[in-house]
Amino acid sequence: MKIADTVKYEGDNNTLVYKHPCEDFNALTQLVVHESQEAIFFVNGQALDLFTAGRYTLVSENLPLIGKALKRATGDTSPFHCEVYFINKAILMAMKWGTDSRVQYIEPTYGFPLSIGASGELALRVENARKLLLKLVGTEQSFTREGVLRYFRALLMMKVKSYIAKEFTEGHVSVFDIDSSLESFSLALKERLVPDFAEYGIALEEFFVTTVMRPEGERQYETFKALYFRQYADVAEAKLQKELRVITAEADAERLLIDSRAQAEKRRVEGYTYQIERGYDVAEKMAANDGAGQFTSMGVGLGTMAAVGSVVGGVVGDAIGGVNHVSEGSFCENCGTKLAAGASFCEECGSAVSQFGTCKGCGFCFTHSGKFCPKCGTKRKEE
Repeated sequence: MKIADTVKYEGDNNTLVYKHPCEDFNALTQLVVHESQEAIFFVNGQALDLFTAGRYTLVSENLPLIGKALKRATGDTSPFHCEVYFINKAILMAMKWGTDSRVQYIEPTYGFPLSIGASGELALRVENARKLLLKLVGTEQSFTREGVLRYFRALLMMKVKSYIAKEFTEGHVSVFDIDSSLESFSLALKERLVPDFAEYGIALEEFFVTTVMRPEGERQYETFKALYFRQYADVAEAKLQKELRVITAEADAERLLIDSRAQAEKRRVEGYTYQIERGYDVAEKMAANDGAGQFTSMGVGLGTMAAVGSVVGGVVGDAIGGVNHVSEGSFCENCGTKLAAGASFCEECGSAVSQFGTCKGCGFCFTHSGKFCPKCGTKRKEE
């Protein structure tokens, strides 16, 4: 006769609850519970003890000798019925879910009726083994992964569809950009579902929404979809236009600065200033005037001529009256030919004649008398 039994379960992870076939144990029966398990000891239909990982000796009323005599009196049936259920505490991963029909709700952004579907994955773990056995498993021999999904499918279809509609409406989630909010959307649905699973002793470890099925192709949906994305396109276009205007303005300013620097360098090399250049422009325009020879028809007086500057005044004076200041005995600064009194150009080389000449070193046009060039320091030709 067998004095003691060893009760243990080493099944796969697909089984959530397993009832051991050995019942009505003898005294000194050994119970072995693995790290990922819990075991509940039932006596006469009552859940008496819960065992976590370890090795235990079960003490029951089923003593070998007395039990044999009692069985004869009761038709070989032990009057002390005992049994053990093993509960898998590991997390059941990658359990797929999906809505069996479309969720109807009012789109919060534009206020039009919309129907969508959703699917994803979830992960469960037994939190309260006693509650799970009493409320869900009952007297089943085993409760597998498929059984869990089958049982909770109806709960998910009812709860998830309701929670999806509430999250879209209360959270003002737009169906057009839900893909960028799937993580927060999944967390919000999980928080709503946790109490529903906890009622059966199940912990909802993970809940993911991986796909949202939109009513693609429906006229109303496509109309609002185009409107939604158009507003972002308009904003992006306006932003680009603004940036383009800024870049163009900066380029124009840079171009103007470069031109100004080039003109300034040109004047520095040629030996005159901006004021002198503008004075030459005024003189040129006045000389081109049909009435340049008459003071009354010029539109400007002698006061204006004086304001142009002493150097420009000389040029304007030449343009008005054709007068130059070359005295008798002067020589051309370019070729050295003796200049005729009152000449404006050299008869030999055609060079323009300046009252004070030009510097041999740098070509600077002198506007007053002196011994040295004020620009490069070259000694001026002595008259």
